[in-house]
Parts: sequence; structure tokens; C-alpha cells
Amino acid sequence: MHLIGGVLAQSIPPIPSDSPPGLPSGAPPPAPPGAPPAVPGRDPATSEATRLLCAGTYLDPGYRDAVIDELYVHEERFAAPSSGFDATRVLAHALRARRIELGWSIGILALWLVAIPLTAGLVILLFYPFLLLALARWVRGPAAVAPLYRSVPAFVLRWYGRLMLVLSVLVFLFLLLGTQQNAGEMFVSDSGELDVVGGLLGTGAAAASALQGLITLAVPFLIAWAVAIQQGQFARALTEELSRGRFPDRRSDPAEQAEGVRFRRLRDLVRIEQGSALVLYDEADPFCGAGEPYEPWSLSVELRPREDLDGEPEPLDNSTILRHVVPLLEALREPSPRGTPQDRDAVRDRLRELELDEVVFLPVDGLPARTAAPYGPESFERHRSDSIEEGGEARRYFLRIRVGGWDGEVVTTVFVRVHTQGGMLMLEVAPHVLRPVKPLYRQADRVAHRFRHNHFFGRAVWALEQTPRSAGQSLITIGRALGNAWRLLTGGHARALPEGPRVSVRELGSDGTASLFQDMDVSRHLKSVQDRVASGVLSALREAGYRTTEFEQQIVQVAEGGLFIQNDRGNMTVGNNNNVTQKSFTTTNTGGDRG
Repeated sequence: MHLIGGVLAQSIPPIPSDSPPGLPSGAPPPAPPGAPPAVPGRDPATSEATRLLCAGTYLDPGYRDAVIDELYVHEERFAAPSSGFDATRVLAHALRARRIELGWSIGILALWLVAIPLTAGLVILLFYPFLLLALARWVRGPAAVAPLYRSVPAFVLRWYGRLMLVLSVLVFLFLLLGTQQNAGEMFVSDSGELDVVGGLLGTGAAAASALQGLITLAVPFLIAWAVAIQQGQFARALTEELSRGRFPDRRSDPAEQAEGVRFRRLRDLVRIEQGSALVLYDEADPFCGAGEPYEPWSLSVELRPREDLDGEPEPLDNSTILRHVVPLLEALREPSPRGTPQDRDAVRDRLRELELDEVVFLPVDGLPARTAAPYGPESFERHRSDSIEEGGEARRYFLRIRVGGWDGEVVTTVFVRVHTQGGMLMLEVAPHVLRPVKPLYRQADRVAHRFRHNHFFGRAVWALEQTPRSAGQSLITIGRALGNAWRLLTGGHARALPEGPRVSVRELGSDGTASLFQDMDVSRHLKSVQDRVASGVLSALREAGYRTTEFEQQIVQVAEGGLFIQNDRGNMTVGNNNNVTQKSFTTTNTGGDRG
């Protein structure tokens, strides 16, 4: 991936050898623009976030369908940037999970359909109580503690369904007992004489009725067996293919090996797009994939020469400002001084893995096809060099700073854009945060382990509890698969004009909250990055000979050390009883007086 290069390379001093690829002066050779972001020692495809999202495709049918629809059905849509995970592996497991569930859904539905003629329609008596039990489950909802307006009607429906199920079973038993008693009476005619032919016919009819009753009673147990086997396959996938020990080995992942030509073609496209520094975006959500906006801010100051300056101030453009910001951000990777090199290497602060690159946002409009995106190195360099100074509306240049934490589950991204125009300096900072994955996905290991290690009776009871909703769930699964197939055949997505990403599979799998530790890390990362950005801009103003008083006045120090900037809603403070004071920034470049 190309990072700070070209114009920025003219004045940036040599950087450490472990800096991201693409940075000038002593950096390693640049990676191709389509390569995933390089994180020292970490591969997004094997991160914990990727593993848990893959597990989510087995546990959450809604999430699985959304992944398939966005990345597989709508092939005209560009993939959203992937931070700390690999969308191609999530898609591979989504397709595999759907294939497994679809196969068992067809089998379960076939059992119900075959049972109808074999039982002469007796099995239909089970439909009504099963429908009531499934409806009770739906009314209650998935919440651990359901509100009264849900729990009360669900309780009534559940017990009414159980009562009807018991009555249905009693009817079957009475039919069996009645047919056996009547079979013995068939051998005696009305006149009291032995009727062998009539008795044999009656016995055959009674045996057929008994067999129909037995099949009817056996159907729920056969359905439960099928449900248990399907759940066992899902649990095996979670505890084996998606286990922490085996997941890093991509070559042994059956999900990626089993897919066809279409998947491999789309996988190659997604791999290029999700890690490219050239972002093709949708106007409705240009930062799709970066997470939730985290209080973005901007400021503008007048570029006024210092009063004590001899002569004219130096020209100040966007590249000059960024040359001051980049080294300060890179310095965040360095641990504090330690006694020995071993002590330094032992530091595990996530700021050591800070990713610093430059990205160009391009609108999708005008491209004839998805494959026509200008991802080549020359095209990207042209867009980068043109957009860094133009300050355009549709094509925008950003300095992107990312800090991943909790093994990719929490990613803090800060987009920085600076522009000088008409004697004004404009600074835009757009922080975004990717929250941890949903709690259900994080519990995947425990759910699968509990099912596989439960005793036979426990698994049997669980499967029987799922049986009432099996027919409806099978119909839904088959209907979704048919809907996807129909959209593939009739939607014309293959030849449609390209579109920007509508959703991010990472954001779809994210939880709305985070733990206190995770929130503390996000706050610390944001404060560190924003402080260095502000310090770099201030240093650029000083060295160029401009006043810094107005800039410093707009940057405020919030209580508890929170850094925030005056925006279009006025000065912002966080918390109660905050004291807003002016903060003076100190940088390594101290030339000139403060104007």
C-alpha cells in the first residue's frame, strides 16, 4: 500500500525500518495498492475479529444472509474497507453455513411431506400444536428477560400448544389400541361364525392403521434427529475449523476450498478493494467500513504573519503541514525509554502497531464497470498527488491513522484532512470506532463446546424443543436461498453499473457497546493521535512564520485530559463540571516565537 510519498517525501527525514510500506526515505519497498494493510506481526485474515465474524455466519442466519447479499449477490458493489479482518473468509463461511443449513432444511421439509401420505394425513394433527409452540417462541423474542407484554402471551401459547400436543398423542394411542381390538373382532361374523377372509382383511387394515400411527409418533423424533445432526455440524465447524488453534492455517480451511468459480472471482476483487488505499465510496456513507463516527471536528484559522517576523512568511501548503504531522504520529510507535532492549520489546501497547497511510476517496459515478477501478500504482499516485492540494469535493485526500486493539475487535481510525485556501487554514478530523463483535459471536466457542459435550439426554431434549419450529425455519431457509438465486438470475448485477458499498459486513456484526477497558483504550488512542495532529499543525505554522494564537485558542483542554476542538456547534466538553482552559502544545520543532 502506498503511504506518505511523492510530495511528502521531499522533506521527511529517514524513518525507522519498521514503518509501514510506502513511506519514503529508507522504507521497505511499497506493497501493491490492492494488498491488505500491513500490521507488524498480524494478519487480518487470521485475527480474532475475523474468526468471530465467521462464527457469526453459523449462529446468526440474518447476518449470514446480509453477508451473502452484499458480497456475493450484488457483485456490482465495491467492498467496504476492512479494518482488522478479512471479508473474504467471512463470505466463504457464510456460503458454507448456508449450504449446510439448506441441505438439512430440504431434508427436514421432505420428511414432513413424505410423512403426510405415509400416515394418511394423521401427521397433520401435529401441525397445530407445533405452530402454537413456534408462535410462542416468536412472541417471546430472543431477549434473556422478556417484558410482560411478550412473556404473558408467550406463556399462554406455549402451554396451550403443549396441551394440544398431549391430546394429539393420546388420539394416536387410542387409534392404535382401538384398531388392535377391532382386528380381533373381525374374525367373527355377525352370525357368530368364523370369518377367516374378513378377519384377514380386517387385520391388514388394522396393521396399516397401526403402522400409520407409529410413523406419526416417530416423525417428531426423526425431525429432532435431523435438527441435532445439523447443529452438530455447526458445532463441529466452530470447535474445529474455527478453533483458535486451527483458524490461522488458511490452507486447511474447508470453506475457502469448497467454493466455485464465482466465489473465487469475487474473492479476488474483494481482496483488492478491502485493503486498497483508493476508496470507491457511496455518497450516502463515504466512511462505510470505518465504524461509527466518534465526534468529528474541524476548525479554520486565518494565516497571519507574526508581527516580529522579518520579511514574508514561507508558503504553507497541505504537503508542508503533513510533513510536520507524520513524524509526530510515527513517534507514537516507540515505547518509552526502558532499561534494556528486552524491556522495550516486552511493551505490548497497541500504539506500537499504529498504521499510517494516505487514502484517496473517489466517487463511483462514471466508472463503466467494477473491474475498471484505477487500482494500479500509477493511477493511485496520480490521484494522490492531484488530490492532496486540490481540496476537491468528490475526490478527497485523507491521512488515515488506525490503531487496532483487542485482536482486531476494536479499531480506532482517524481521518485527517488539511487544506489552505484564500489565506485560511482548514483542518478536518473525522474519528471513527469499530466496536467489538456481537456478544452471540463472542460466545460461539462456549455454545459449541456445551452442545458437543452435553450428554445424550440433554442434546435430545434440546433437539425436541427445536422440532416445532423446524418446518417453518426450513421454509424460511429455502425461501431465502431461492430469493438469492432468483436475484442472481434476474437482477442483472453482473452487468450493472458499479455502486459503492451499501453496508460493511464488519459493522453489521458489531455490538453497540464496549467494555470499560475497551472504551478507555479508544479514548487514549484518540487523544494521543489528535494531540499529535494538533501539535504538527502548530509546528508547521510556527516554522512558516505565522501566528499561532488563534489556532491555540480554538484547541481546548477538556477535563480529565480530553482534547477537543471548537466546531460548528461551539466548544464541546465532555462530562460534568468540566473546566475548559487553553492548552499550549510543545513540539520538537520550536523555531520562531508564538504570534
